[in-house]
Amino acid sequence: MLEIINEKWNWLNTYFIEIINENDFGNLILLNDDKTIWRICPEELQCEKIAENINQFNQLQKTIEFNEDWNLVFLKEIAFKKLGCLNKNEKYTLIKPGVLGGKYIEENLVKISFEKLIEFSADLAFQIKDLKDGQKFSFKIQNNI
Repeated sequence: MLEIINEKWNWLNTYFIEIINENDFGNLILLNDDKTIWRICPEELQCEKIAENINQFNQLQKTIEFNEDWNLVFLKEIAFKKLGCLNKNEKYTLIKPGVLGGKYIEENLVKISFEKLIEFSADLAFQIKDLKDGQKFSFKIQNNI
């Protein structure tokens, strides 16, 4: 999986060497080769540095805000009731990403292959990275999901 992550998110000039954690929505905590800690949040089309080092990340993990955001308990319960258990290499996600106006509601949830989720979110994130708020755009979808 690290190979796919590095290939798809390489436009950020990162090189991840370890997956520290993942959740049921395909969010990943990653160790970069410079020892910084990053998070991929596919439903928001984000990959961003969240800590300068593992000690700072350990402190972040102790916060209520981080844990509520990471665990998405309310949404996980809805996804499970609607879509059932995840199969191996599957994740829940939003059909329409939050950053594009998608809501964190039952009607906007789907199960998807973890690999496809990483590929798709990285591709869309790259396409919108320089957009201004409210700017019109169209997507180029390269793979069927």
